[in-house]
Amino acid sequence: MKQYLSTALTLACVVLVISLVMVKHSDNAQHDSDVAVITDYSNRLDSAHTDIAIGNGRILTLSNSLDATLSAAVTFSNQLMEAQATVARDAEQITNLNRRVTGAESENQTLKARVTDLTSQMTNQVASLTQQLNSTKASLDQANKDYALLENRFRIDVAERVVVERKFNNPSALQAQLQNLKQNPAEVVSAESIYAGLDVEVKSDRVHVITQN
Repeated sequence: MKQYLSTALTLACVVLVISLVMVKHSDNAQHDSDVAVITDYSNRLDSAHTDIAIGNGRILTLSNSLDATLSAAVTFSNQLMEAQATVARDAEQITNLNRRVTGAESENQTLKARVTDLTSQMTNQVASLTQQLNSTKASLDQANKDYALLENRFRIDVAERVVVERKFNNPSALQAQLQNLKQNPAEVVSAESIYAGLDVEVKSDRVHVITQN
C-alpha cells in the first residue's frame, strides 16, 4: 500500500513539476510576447511623437503661411479698395471729359455754322465790292477819258480865244469881222448853241464830253 502511495506521490510530483515547467515556459513566452508588444507600442509611441512633432511643425508652418496669406489678403483688399476708388474717380473724370467733349462739339458745330455764314457774307460782300470796284473803275476810266477830252477841248478853246483876242486887237481884222456880221447877222446865242460848239453835254448832275469822231 505504501508503495502505491509513493508511486502516486511521485507521479503527482512529476506532474506538478511538469505543470510548473509548462506554466513557467508559458509565463516566459507570455512575458516575451508582452515585452515585444510593449516594445512595439513604445516604438509606435515614439513614431507617433515624431509624427506629432512633424505635424506641429507643419501646423506652425501652415499657421505662418495663413498669417502671411491673411496679411496679403488684407493688403490686396486695401489695394482693391484703392483701385475701386481710383476707377470711380477716373469714371467721373471720363464723364466730365465726355460732357466737355460734347459741349466742345456743339460749340464747334455752332462755330462751323457761324464760319459758313460769315464766309457766305464775305463772299457776297466781296462780290458786291468787286462789282462796285469794277463800276468805280469804269467810272474812273470814263472820268479820265472825259478829263483828257476836256483838257484837249480846253486847250483848243484857249487857242481859239487867243486867236479871237488877236483878231479883236487887230483893227483891220475887227473891221472885216464887223462887215461880215452886217452882211451875215448871227443867230441868237443860247447856252445850247454854246455847248454844242464845245462838244459838251451838260446835265443837272454831270458834264459829259462828246467824243469827236
